[in-house]
Amino acid sequence: MPIVFAATIDPVGSGFVDSLAEPGGNATGFLLFEYKLSGKWLELLKQIAPSVTRAAVLRDTANPAGNAQFGAIQAVASSLGVEVSPLNMRDASEIERSVTAFARHANGGLIVTASPSGTLNRNLIITLAARNRLPAVYVSRFFKTGGGLISYGPDEVDTYRRAAGYIDRILKGEKPGDLAVQAPTKYELTINLKTAKALGLPVPPSLLARADEVIE
Repeated sequence: MPIVFAATIDPVGSGFVDSLAEPGGNATGFLLFEYKLSGKWLELLKQIAPSVTRAAVLRDTANPAGNAQFGAIQAVASSLGVEVSPLNMRDASEIERSVTAFARHANGGLIVTASPSGTLNRNLIITLAARNRLPAVYVSRFFKTGGGLISYGPDEVDTYRRAAGYIDRILKGEKPGDLAVQAPTKYELTINLKTAKALGLPVPPSLLARADEVIE
């Protein structure tokens, strides 16, 4: 049975394909994002909240991508003058404890990496960020529409359209194992000005000019 996935973080690490260029087997598809995107989240956090010198990175260690996303963020941290700390998010109680403890010290910010746990607990995370006055960057736009400050991630609608193209090719006779796993080609930046105002953050005009969507 041919399989086309449309939003997988690490298909090689998860054992779905042999490699991105030559998947082999009966599965292929599209990455949710490339790991280098993770460093961009810290850059955006620093742009929208320049006073941030400490960033908590919420990650799910049960997900093979959790450590890789943190590593990509850590790689750019020193150049931005930010100390990053990993926080696990196995369940809601752990998220609440770790974020509350992190927020006791000044100049902090939050990055929420891509994981099922982050999606499941998104309302809690947004509430904790607001309660503790932590500027936060998220991977998906639905965090922003729920009250999150800023998000940067792939245009998932475009990715599903491209996945449909792969399905069409397979139905016409091509083999999934011969179709390379592809990364997203379109990304979207969204900003919630209501949340920025509540946090007392003036959003730089240069950042607003780059935004694909702004909530006022």
